Amino acid sequence: MPRNVRTVLIIANLDKDGAAVLLEEMHAYFAARGMKVSVISFSGKPSPPEAGSHDLAISLGGDGTVLYCARLLAGKNIPILPVNLGNFGFITEIPKEEWKDAFEKYEAGKLRVGRRVLLQIRVLRGGDGVFAVTALNDLVISSGSISKLLRLSAFVSGYPIVRYRADGVIVSTPTGSTAYSAAAGGPMLHPEMEALQLVPICPFSLSYRPLVIPASEEVSIQVEEGQRADVILTADGQDVFLLRENDVIQASVAGTRVGIIQSDRRSFYTVLKEKLGWSGGPNA
Repeated sequence: MPRNVRTVLIIANLDKDGAAVLLEEMHAYFAARGMKVSVISFSGKPSPPEAGSHDLAISLGGDGTVLYCARLLAGKNIPILPVNLGNFGFITEIPKEEWKDAFEKYEAGKLRVGRRVLLQIRVLRGGDGVFAVTALNDLVISSGSISKLLRLSAFVSGYPIVRYRADGVIVSTPTGSTAYSAAAGGPMLHPEMEALQLVPICPFSLSYRPLVIPASEEVSIQVEEGQRADVILTADGQDVFLLRENDVIQASVAGTRVGIIQSDRRSFYTVLKEKLGWSGGPNA
């Protein structure tokens, strides 16, 4: 069925080459069609403005811009058209040359919207909430110093499963399974799966293995006493919070999903093959 798009939000990372020119082109195209256009543009670290209500959001940048866009629009049920101006681009499947074609196909009802889970993160200190954030990719608990192991206790739905001695730990969504989680040895999951991953970073023991957890479970990480370095929580590589000993970090699948418009020219598996060089040739 055709979709009625009347208001468009463009979120543009002006640090990306060609972003300003493409932003102008998009603005002129939508304005000529009588659509209302709002723009959030930024250089460097973006601030969290009020996004308002729109029929469609366009992320203009790389995967990091999509992560920012997803957190900004969490709970608003606004689909995101991810246009890639970055280098790697697992989430941003649509090259800048295809943006107009992709939009018109979406408007005509020919492109599907993939629903992806978001990670709801809370930090409890003495039982009180001191920090909360939403993430599309992951949360990372890591050391603020080089070569300092952390001591972290992990629980799944209240059940103690492991006490880590490691450089840190990642709690990842399926979307984030191709990011830091993959580099740390975690499996790659289809981004529309309903699951979480718990992945240790450079653990002291090889017995510590990545764990895939149903979306119905809650993961909790407690910062043990006796740390020899600062302990830092990072959400999607963009929001940072300094943890203290005995803090409890709770991570669960949020009640809302983010909609990412899918290209009809390439699938998730095609992107995996291209980005990871699964060609079977000498450079694979």
